[in-house]
Amino acid sequence: MTEQRSFRPGRIISRRALLAGAAAGVLATPLLSRTAFAAGKVIRISTPGSAEEWQSKGLVKFKEALDRDAPGMFDVQIHFNGTLFGQGTEVEAMQRGNLEVGMISPQDIAVLIPEYSIFTTGYLMRDAAHLDAVYDGDIGAEYKARVAKDIGLHIVKSQYLGSRQVMLREPKDVKTPDDLKGLKLRMPGSEAWQFLGNALGGNATPLAFEEIYLALQTGTIDGLENPLTDIISSKFYEVAKQIVLTNHQVSNTFFAMPVAFWDSLTPEEQAAVLAAEIEAKKFNDENVLAGEKDAAAFLESKGVTVSTPDVDAFRAKVLGAFENSDFAKSWPAGLLDRIKAA
Repeated sequence: MTEQRSFRPGRIISRRALLAGAAAGVLATPLLSRTAFAAGKVIRISTPGSAEEWQSKGLVKFKEALDRDAPGMFDVQIHFNGTLFGQGTEVEAMQRGNLEVGMISPQDIAVLIPEYSIFTTGYLMRDAAHLDAVYDGDIGAEYKARVAKDIGLHIVKSQYLGSRQVMLREPKDVKTPDDLKGLKLRMPGSEAWQFLGNALGGNATPLAFEEIYLALQTGTIDGLENPLTDIISSKFYEVAKQIVLTNHQVSNTFFAMPVAFWDSLTPEEQAAVLAAEIEAKKFNDENVLAGEKDAAAFLESKGVTVSTPDVDAFRAKVLGAFENSDFAKSWPAGLLDRIKAA
């Protein structure tokens, strides 16, 4: 998956609104979607990522695992490149019962649960193991319960997306955030993502992931930030010429299902889905970690300049921006320290 996929502002629905409008929502759902949803067998997965990304390959692994271990139980249909639901519309699609699996980010959750913007903070997570310690532990249990209650989504597992770096269309001497001043840095559209882009020193510019390549090619944007493995799979090295190793966020994405769909499954079906996703997560995480080790050398072989800035300067700027922001005013007391200590 290309990134922690964050939706652009839209008609996203709270759990209360979902319950209040349940009858109307069912009537508004197309017949085919209602039939598939009620059957509890068809699993439609939407991702804006290409089939070449490790997360997308992990979705294929999920399908293969279900087909192997639970033959005939599910019909998994994977839609790449945002062809079923565009980036930013997956949460609402799941809430309305039109999609069984979406790959959503902490930034998506923060739009609907503002105090959980704490999980979008730059330089918060240390590595993939720290992500798992947070989301598989007590903090994660609280997080998932709140997401299920308020948003109506069941988080099956967190997956490692990669450590995020800045990529620039034209080479530039970048040591501190001030060196990115004025550069149009593509970010997903949500407030938390835009805040991160500005905290890095750039001029955060909202743009769907599917539009990045052309925007770099034409100079509509000056750069982006993404994990290295996704930069490679999307071939952004063809239209951008520098990687700045800011390591500004160790990112993840959630394999999520509508609570209503999850609850409609039998215990046997739930166990099969969980087992398949555990296998898919392992496949994804291991390959992303391995890919990160060789990514810089690969990019250099493609003519991309790889540079290391003053990471401490970036960390101080980004952390300071988040901790002194309006976001931080709603953060639960003590949660930041609990996350750091996980």
